[in-house]
Amino acid sequence: MYASTASIPSFSFNAAVALDGRSFARPRAISFYGAETEIYAQGEVAGTLYRIEYGAVRIFRLLADGRRQVVAFHVAGETFGFEARPCAASSLKASPLRV
Repeated sequence: MYASTASIPSFSFNAAVALDGRSFARPRAISFYGAETEIYAQGEVAGTLYRIEYGAVRIFRLLADGRRQVVAFHVAGETFGFEARPCAASSLKASPLRV
């Protein structure tokens, strides 16, 4: 009934190697954005991912007639910044973002 672990290779985890200066686990800076503040503009080159600590963010496109077409809303704990551009992002209320 139980599977044998004899044929399963084991992988060791070396914390010293994983937590060196090149690791993704290191703490990131937090940037604060007030309500209705632009985070990035439509057409800017992608390159940063943002994680919302609390608050909310709106991803949108600006149309030729000046209206906004909302593409997505993101809330605390979610990550954004990888969506296909041309899009813009703005905070809906005060939102600290981990960059």
